[in-house]
Amino acid sequence: MVQYNFKKITVVPNGKEFVDIILSRTQRQTPTVVHKGYKINRLRQFYMRKVKYTQTNFHEKLSTIIEEFPRLDQIHPFYGDLLHVLYNKDHYKLALGQVNTARNLISKIAKDYVKLLKYGDSLYRCKCLKVAALGRMCTVLKRITPSLAYLEQIRQHMARLPSIDPNTRTVLICGYPNVGKSSFMNKVTRADVDVQPYAFTTKSLFVGHTDYKYLRYQVIDTPGILDRPFEDRNIIEMCSITALAHLRAAVLFFLDISGSCGYTIAQQAALFHSIKSLFMNKPLVIVCNKTDLMPMENISEEDRKLVEEMKAEAMKTAMGASEEAVLLKMSTLTEEGVMAVKNAACERLLDQRVEAKMKSKKINDHLNRFHVAMPKPRDNIERPPCIPQVVLEARAKEAAEMEKRKTEKDLEEENGGAGVYSASLKKHYILHDDEWKEDIMPEILDGHNVADFIDPDILLRLEELEREEELRQADVEESDFEIDGEELSEEQKQHLAAIRKRKAVLIREHRLKKTVAQNRSTVPRKFDKDKKYTTKRMGRELSALGLDPSSAVDRARSKSRGRKRDRSEGAGSDAMDVDDEQQANKKLRGRSRSRSMSISRSMSRPPAHEVVPGEGFKDSTQKKSAIKISNKSHKKRDKNARKGEADRVIPTLRPKHLFSGKRGKGKTDRR
Repeated sequence: MVQYNFKKITVVPNGKEFVDIILSRTQRQTPTVVHKGYKINRLRQFYMRKVKYTQTNFHEKLSTIIEEFPRLDQIHPFYGDLLHVLYNKDHYKLALGQVNTARNLISKIAKDYVKLLKYGDSLYRCKCLKVAALGRMCTVLKRITPSLAYLEQIRQHMARLPSIDPNTRTVLICGYPNVGKSSFMNKVTRADVDVQPYAFTTKSLFVGHTDYKYLRYQVIDTPGILDRPFEDRNIIEMCSITALAHLRAAVLFFLDISGSCGYTIAQQAALFHSIKSLFMNKPLVIVCNKTDLMPMENISEEDRKLVEEMKAEAMKTAMGASEEAVLLKMSTLTEEGVMAVKNAACERLLDQRVEAKMKSKKINDHLNRFHVAMPKPRDNIERPPCIPQVVLEARAKEAAEMEKRKTEKDLEEENGGAGVYSASLKKHYILHDDEWKEDIMPEILDGHNVADFIDPDILLRLEELEREEELRQADVEESDFEIDGEELSEEQKQHLAAIRKRKAVLIREHRLKKTVAQNRSTVPRKFDKDKKYTTKRMGRELSALGLDPSSAVDRARSKSRGRKRDRSEGAGSDAMDVDDEQQANKKLRGRSRSRSMSISRSMSRPPAHEVVPGEGFKDSTQKKSAIKISNKSHKKRDKNARKGEADRVIPTLRPKHLFSGKRGKGKTDRR
């Protein structure tokens, strides 16, 4: 379990918001109606309650801030030093101290004014004392506005810090910048640390988790450290130094033997010797990375001596580990040796923790619970463990069968490899006759066996059809200009080609009109310059075809002429009534049509409680129940939601409860 979770610290409001919160709560939670006709004792109690309630709210909010922020002297030294490096311990304590002083001052102000209110002699005097008390409290709070803003910035940054458990099994990665620490972290854990080909890509601590021997290990990636005096190191480097100094972890010191990081092996060895005091009593593994660029055997003799010196220093804290476990080679690009480095570090750390527990006093409490029974010897004859010959023979036989038996992998390699060989799933079927195993199982469709309707000669018939199709195509090509088996003359061929060309042009024009019909506006007749669409032209064309154009022309004219109002002689109120009735019927038809269209549009999406095919619900009752359970499941999560620095908040400049009148009787829990 992680002991420190800084993400749960309550948001710290600024001075103005703090005052609005407290005063609006006082306004809402205490009576607001008072008359000068009340007894003086009632008037005093009314205003004393206001002052006391305001002081209580201030005290609760400020106490929450003081208690939720960690005290650097009472938390783990790793977190204490890390917070000091990031925020400066003096400024942090000063801000919390100012909040504590403001809390005490507000309590003192409330106490003094409650004493004065006990002797208030009129409504006016009591009201003035109440206003003065609340005003002085708000003034005290406004004076610590910078401290509140500073604490809010710290809270936001602390919420982004990784959750590091200082007491669990930990593997710590350190070294110069750009030597491959983050790449190794991404290979062995589920973390996703940014990797770039330049120095100081990692600017803070990153945490990932990996498993070894069914145990969870915490892997910490630290920023790069440069070889320079302690006083000259910046905040990024000091984060790494803090982790090395305070965490009981297995340390992986990364060494770039290729020099592609921009630092020589001599510079990296100097850094190792300058911080080797931080490696005391910790399992240390020196990892030679980037062996794909520069193999270990190709480095110079001088660099090899430096690596051997570092190896000798690491052996001093090795606690019985072999030389191979202290100096390891690796390449994160080819992943050669990555798992070996992880396993070696985890194994060394596990051995050290077990040894430390064996040396502690708590081990005696556990050992007393165990009792190993040792039988007393009845004579001097040695009785070594004996395995019966039958068991040995059975084991030998089983081993021989295992050697003879070919696995699916062996069969796959013998028969062409993956993608060529397909394993048979029927070879282990237990049937009366082994020849039945590869029989095709019948496929039943609509009560019939599909195999009964398959023609065994279907491939031959397909070839015959293809040959017949080829012959027909050849005949068509030969008789391109033949009609009813007769050869066409040259003039007829020219006419036929012209007809086909004209036909293709008409088809293309029609398709073009069809595609742009939605975007083309209707052209009125008076703008038809070319006179393409006149009744006279239609009449001429129909007459040329030998048809009577009169009925078609009359019909076209009646369609084009709009329906006008009849002005026959003697048309009075009756004609008006008929026309009005027609207009009303037309409006009703249009309204009913629009209503039916709106209904059809509104019915396109079914109501929320109706079951849509494919949703998986039995009926609408079950769907309602599922929706209700879903809303209830995230109600608690929504209720505990906190405003963070990433939320886009539009503040209410004039909150309603401060500028509206007193609420009457009824529910008071809506705010």
